[in-house]
Amino acid sequence: MSEARDVVAAILEDHRTMEDLLRRMRSVEEDREAALKDFAALLIAHGEAEETEIYPALKRFRNVDSEAVEHGEEEHHEGNEALLALMEVDEVGSDEWDEKLEELATAVTHHLDEEERTILNGARENVPEERRAELGEVFLRDRRKHLKADCGSIDSVRAVVRAQ
Repeated sequence: MSEARDVVAAILEDHRTMEDLLRRMRSVEEDREAALKDFAALLIAHGEAEETEIYPALKRFRNVDSEAVEHGEEEHHEGNEALLALMEVDEVGSDEWDEKLEELATAVTHHLDEEERTILNGARENVPEERRAELGEVFLRDRRKHLKADCGSIDSVRAVVRAQ
């Protein structure tokens, strides 16, 4: 099995990319608006693919913590709301930008940490490798679909937040 197709590996790769994009959004030497645009698209596509395809599949495994999965969905909502608040700031680098970026970073890094320790470790321990590979393909396909639909636009993020 190719590790790149494993759902755990695919999710972890997105997590590392999100952390890098958060660092770029903090730096005055980076194109912070471009980093926010990339972050918004990845966060929404990633979360939507997890909630639509992966979390329901993981809940069916007896030893995967369903409460942790449901909590993960709640944390996606918190992250999406914090993302929208940052996207609505008028001036990149302003005090308001820094405040909203801190709120986004706090929500997202908390979620990444918890998801990796609970849901992903549960998947590693309880989901057979073959099924993780299948779920990886499903996750990546669904994520690509959301990315192609411009899920990171402010209108799309607003729609996701309203639908929560």
